[in-house]
Amino acid sequence: MYNLEDLLHLMACLRDPQYGCPWDLKQNYASIVPHTLEEAYEVADTIERGDFEHLQGELGDLLFQVVYYCQLAQEEGRFEFAGVIDSITRKLIRRHPHVFPTGELYAPQDTPRLSEEQVKQRWEELKAQERAQKASAPEQLSLLDDVPVALPALSRAAKLQKRAAQVGFDWPDALPVLDKVREELDEVLQAMADGDQAALTDEVGDLLFATVNLARHLKIEPEAALRGANGKFERRFRFIEQALRDLGRPIEDCTLEDLDALWGEAKRQEKNLPSCG
Repeated sequence: MYNLEDLLHLMACLRDPQYGCPWDLKQNYASIVPHTLEEAYEVADTIERGDFEHLQGELGDLLFQVVYYCQLAQEEGRFEFAGVIDSITRKLIRRHPHVFPTGELYAPQDTPRLSEEQVKQRWEELKAQERAQKASAPEQLSLLDDVPVALPALSRAAKLQKRAAQVGFDWPDALPVLDKVREELDEVLQAMADGDQAALTDEVGDLLFATVNLARHLKIEPEAALRGANGKFERRFRFIEQALRDLGRPIEDCTLEDLDALWGEAKRQEKNLPSCG
């Protein structure tokens, strides 16, 4: 069975200036990023679908992205794969003093176990310390500095809100957030009535941001919730297409009422409800 050293050697061969792969030799950090994002989403999709038979392969694809970046960095004399492993191991030891109280990976583990809430609080405190150490100009440090701009917008909104909540900038519970969602929806309706497209775009953005905030307060991961809604829409729309194929009827010839009736049938079948005829 091949191991990590074999994969690192393979990567070096792909990037060999004389004998390597022409496509791989053309790549750089920026050109690989879209592939990294795609592979991460494929891992998430495989888990969402419960397709654990293929999870090993998808994780391998994602690991290869890390190996690729490390090969590029090694060629430039920046760091190697071993340095990445060392860095993450040290950081996780540092962020888990309740598990590694001596700061040593293989020291005996004999400290009392903390509660989940205590662990979470300790984790956030340690990350805040790390952010402060990274700042070259502490007076300009923001809690939001290291929230990645490239995150999907829903996930980034949740992270920004969570970070602000650490210093008390947050609603006490979900009910006032729901009121905020209603308020933002009213503002969308007003922008629609005014016919102001720029204002409408702005207000829809506020509505989405407020909806993410509601999901966060309800302890729902917004990206996962929307992926679920996407999957549900896809299943039901495919049902409509198949039903019309069975009838020999082009979808373009159907009225919205026809399609909506089939949509309702798809919902009933998903919920195992009796048909209305």
